[in-house]
Amino acid sequence: MLHVFGFYKFKRLSGLKGLKKNFQEKLIKNDVKGTIIFSKEGINGTISGKKNNVQKVKRELKSICKIKNFDSQNNSTNSFQPFHRGKTKIKKEVVPIGIQVFPSQKLNNSVEPKKWNLLLKEKDIKIIDARKPFEYEVGTFKGAENPKINHFRDFPKYLKKFNKKNKIAMFCTGGIRCEKASVYLRRKGFKNIFQLKGGILNYLKKINKKQSLWKGECYVFDNRVSLKHKLKVGTYSMCSGCRKPISIQEKKSKKYVEGVSCPKCHDYLTESQKERFAMRQKQILIAKKMGKKHIFQKEFN
Repeated sequence: MLHVFGFYKFKRLSGLKGLKKNFQEKLIKNDVKGTIIFSKEGINGTISGKKNNVQKVKRELKSICKIKNFDSQNNSTNSFQPFHRGKTKIKKEVVPIGIQVFPSQKLNNSVEPKKWNLLLKEKDIKIIDARKPFEYEVGTFKGAENPKINHFRDFPKYLKKFNKKNKIAMFCTGGIRCEKASVYLRRKGFKNIFQLKGGILNYLKKINKKQSLWKGECYVFDNRVSLKHKLKVGTYSMCSGCRKPISIQEKKSKKYVEGVSCPKCHDYLTESQKERFAMRQKQILIAKKMGKKHIFQKEFN
C-alpha cells in the first residue's frame, strides 16, 4: 500500500526558486509522486509513495520551511499510485482565487467534523459548497448550495444574495479554498463565517457513514477520481475526452465510449478528437496485454 499525504500551510516564504529545485530533487530521490506548490503566502500539496519516503519529504518540508505544524493535513493509503510524476511549482497563490492570505489574516473559524453536523442543523444556517460545479455534482452535504461559478472573480455577484448578518458555513475538499474565502468574506463585512476544519476529506475520514450528512462521493484531483467514507476509492472514473468525473450510471449512456467520450462531452468533441482519443485507448489496451503501463492508465503501481 502507498501512503497519500495532503497538506497546506499559510506562511510567508522567500527563496521560492531554491525551494522548488530542492524539493523537485527530493521527490525524485525518494520516488515520491504528486505536486507541491510554493508561494509567497505558503505551501499546498498532495504527495504519495512508500510511507517512510513520504514521511522523509514531510520532515524536510517542515525543517527547511520552518513549519511547526501544517494548517491542515490528511493521511490515507491507496493500492495504486494516484499520480503520474512528482513535480514542484511556484505560483502567485497556493490556491488561485485572486487574494493573498498570510498567517496574521487567517480567521479562527474552523469547526471540527464532530461539531460540523450540529452547525449544519442550526436554523437559518447558509451552507456553501465552495468548490466548482462538477465537484458539487459528485457529492455534497445535505442542504448545501453551490455558487455554480468556475472562477472566484465571480464570487462577489453570488454574495449579493446574502445578508451580511447571515450565519455561513463553508466547506471545500481540504479546507484551503475556504481559508481564503473566509478572509475575503470578512473583508466584505460578513461576521458569522465558519469553515469545516480539514475540509471534506477530514470529515469523511473521521465521521462514520451512519452519522454522516455527506451525500455522494468527494472528487479529488488525481487518479483516484473520487473518495468515499474512510477515504476509500470511490466509484467514479475520469473521462479521457473532457477530464471530468463520470458515474457508473453515465457509463450506461450510448454517448459513453471508453477512453473517448462521455455524455458531458460527446456532442461537442470533433470527429478528429474522437479518432485521436480512440487511437490512444487502443494503445492503452495493447500496453495492458503486453503487461506494460501506459501513461493514461488509472493504476500506477
